[in-house]
Parts: sequence; C-alpha cells; structure tokens
Amino acid sequence: MPSAQKVRCRQINDSDVDGVGDLLTRGFRIRSRNYWRRALASLGSHPTPAGLPKYGYLLESDGAPVGVILLIFSSIPGHDAAAMRCNVSSWYVEPAFRGHAALLISQAIKHKNVTYVNISPAMHTRPIVEAQGFARYTTGQFVAAPMLSRARGDDGAKVLGVDDMVPNVPFEPSERDLLGLHRDYGCLALWCVTAERAYPFVLMPRRVKGFIPCVQLIYCRSIEDFVRLAQPIGRYLAKRGRPLVIVDANGPIDGLVGWYLDGKAPKYFKGPQRPRLGDLAYTEAVMFGL
Repeated sequence: MPSAQKVRCRQINDSDVDGVGDLLTRGFRIRSRNYWRRALASLGSHPTPAGLPKYGYLLESDGAPVGVILLIFSSIPGHDAAAMRCNVSSWYVEPAFRGHAALLISQAIKHKNVTYVNISPAMHTRPIVEAQGFARYTTGQFVAAPMLSRARGDDGAKVLGVDDMVPNVPFEPSERDLLGLHRDYGCLALWCVTAERAYPFVLMPRRVKGFIPCVQLIYCRSIEDFVRLAQPIGRYLAKRGRPLVIVDANGPIDGLVGWYLDGKAPKYFKGPQRPRLGDLAYTEAVMFGL
C-alpha cells in the first residue's frame, strides 16, 4: 500500500476538474466523461455557501488525484430559517489507495452544523453508509396518480410555471429563486396559487423502465401541501402526458391514490436535522441527472 506520507487529502479546486472527471470516469464505468463534465460544471456554478467546499475533496498522490468525493453544500429554505445541507455523492478511490478512503470521508462529513444526506447509495454500500453513522429517513417510494386524489383541496387553485407570471399573493422570495434554478436544471418549476398564498413545487421529468413517463417530486413546502393540492397539480401534469408522480415515503400516503414500493431507493442522513420528505432540492438527482 502507498505510504501515508505520499497521500494527502484536500479540497477540489477549479484547476482539478479535468483530472477529477477522468478519475470519476474510470471509477463509474456506467457514466460517460460528458456526464461528469456536466456534473462538475453544475457544481462550479452552484451557489455554495461561503466557507464550504465548492466541489468536495480529493486524495492526491504525487500530484495526481487517486480518490474523490463530490459534495453539494446548499442553504435550504425553511419555515423558520434556512438550514445547511450537504448531498454526499460519487465517492471513489483507486484500488491501490483504498486504505486511505477513511481519510476522505472523515474530511467530507466533519462539519457539525451541516446535515448530510446520501440519496443514492448502491445496495452493497449501504452497510458502509450505516457504519459511518448515517440513518435511513425514507424506506421507499410512493407512486401517486395525483389527479385521482381523494383529498379536498382549494377548488380555485391554479398551477403556473415559474416564468408565466409573478403570483399576486404572498410567497417566499427564496423559494422563487429555488424554482428558477431548478427550472434551469430541466425540472418543472411550478406555483400552485390559492387565495391565501403561492405554494412552490419542483418536479423532475423521468421515464420509469425507460418508457413510462412520470415526474419525481423534488421540492414542496410539505407533503401535506402536495396532498391538498394534488388534484390541480395532477391535472396540469396529465395535460403534459405525465400523470404519475414518484414521492419519497415511509408508507402509503393518506389522501393519494397509488401504490407504495417498500425498499425502493431508501435515503440516509447524518447530522442535526432529519430531512423532511418532499425535499431533494439541490441534490445530485437534479444537478447531475439520473
């Protein structure tokens, strides 16, 4: 094994991007070099909170990257105050340097005021993730047909794209910014406007099994808001050929028609705040693509 003196861990800088992209291409053979080029470009333009790594960390030996972990640090709007969150993503170490992998992860998750999430751990890595102190916060996914919702919502609610018009009822400016950025990532960024306020929703277009059109719920203020406003959102989506919505869940969701898939795409967290359901804003799912 290479000596510890020849290996160091440091933040990834702009000048490292090409080498890191090559390393990730070798480590994740199902992803192309262009995929990693786009992912690293998204990180480079992401509004990372001050004082935190823009890309993540790398292991370096004799000036060459031999290990990498990508990190997406974000300030997430909340009802009372913004929360600091980090999506841990794309962890790879060259086989000859695997003995130094613990150094990489210890640097990555060292910030005590940050909630870390891992939203796509491979099956064989889940015991490792749990050994690092992560716990599940979702156990499966619910596939909903929102247009068939049994919940009684606001009869006069209207769904608007973020670019259609500025709502003439109260809304949070930080959520308007969130909608705009996620529109740029290719998501459907919507307001559901009621008489009392505008509710933000971000939905990511997907094709399940390669051919079934649907969307995945990426952001809402609460799952209760989505259930209450499911019918107008469902009608909006059905007109665009996407009648189904995938929602992270821990069981069937009262008020929605659909089916629960236990064990499908569980998600993990570590840190001071348990993530709420219905919030995958600024994660690899939208910034890197599935």
